[in-house]
Amino acid sequence: MHFSLAHLSDVHLGPLPAAWTFRHFRLKRLIGGANWARKRHNLHNLDIAAAAVASIHAAEPDHIAFTGDLLNISAWEEFPRGREWMEKFGSPLDLSFVPGNHDAYVDVPYEDGLAQFAPWMMADGVKDEALQFPYVRLRRNVALIGLCTALPQALHKAGGTLGEHQLRNLPHVLKSLQDQGFYRVVMIHHPPLPGLASPRKALTDAEALQNILKDKGCELVLHGHNHRTMENWFETRSGPAVAIGVASASGAPQGRHESAGWNLFRIRRQHGRWQATIARHHWDAASGRFIGTKPALLSPP
Repeated sequence: MHFSLAHLSDVHLGPLPAAWTFRHFRLKRLIGGANWARKRHNLHNLDIAAAAVASIHAAEPDHIAFTGDLLNISAWEEFPRGREWMEKFGSPLDLSFVPGNHDAYVDVPYEDGLAQFAPWMMADGVKDEALQFPYVRLRRNVALIGLCTALPQALHKAGGTLGEHQLRNLPHVLKSLQDQGFYRVVMIHHPPLPGLASPRKALTDAEALQNILKDKGCELVLHGHNHRTMENWFETRSGPAVAIGVASASGAPQGRHESAGWNLFRIRRQHGRWQATIARHHWDAASGRFIGTKPALLSPP
């Protein structure tokens, strides 16, 4: 029996009223709001995001992985609206979330900010406590490992950082889950390997993360951030692993920007080995719906 896992990212939920930009003033938030008004509102379409949700629901996955950037400029009003959207999308039991840089665009008090999404970021068996990363959720024979790269950045920066705590604890998590026989899915917003994003947008400790993944192993890394389809294989001590990036789930086909997408993985253990397939779903403007590719075996090129 296979386990099906849907992956989406970078919803950038709109609209973004101008008044939200000016409340609780921060210069970076003002710049981000101006950027939204000038161009980004044309790149992200709420109707396409709704169609992505409907398409995922129709596929009836066993679980959903959402790798961040639900919001735009971390305006205080975005958080309760984002929580309402998440509640309609999926229960905390069926949906796992990790925040992106736009979810922590500027400093917001925890209770008014990321705490709104805490139910979707809690490790199994943990309730009403401060968030801890990495978190682990076990779903049948699949382990979801959530990492947080979301920290407020300097003006014109969109990078991310894991930090000492996560880098120190991740090796033990990966090794323990391997010993228990789980298929390990790492969820992270920023691309996890060096060179996969421009310096302005990159994960600052990507090299350290890469070394951990190569040493302790994993089977699959899911990320967003670049708003495009990506597939990057790398070797680990436990065998080949792949980092899969996905287009924005609300992406409108504008110029060089890739239209919206989401992926569906089917994972199973066969003859003592893990096997996974991927079906990529892309927004088709002509038909006004998401069209999926035939499932393809995930294997190194």
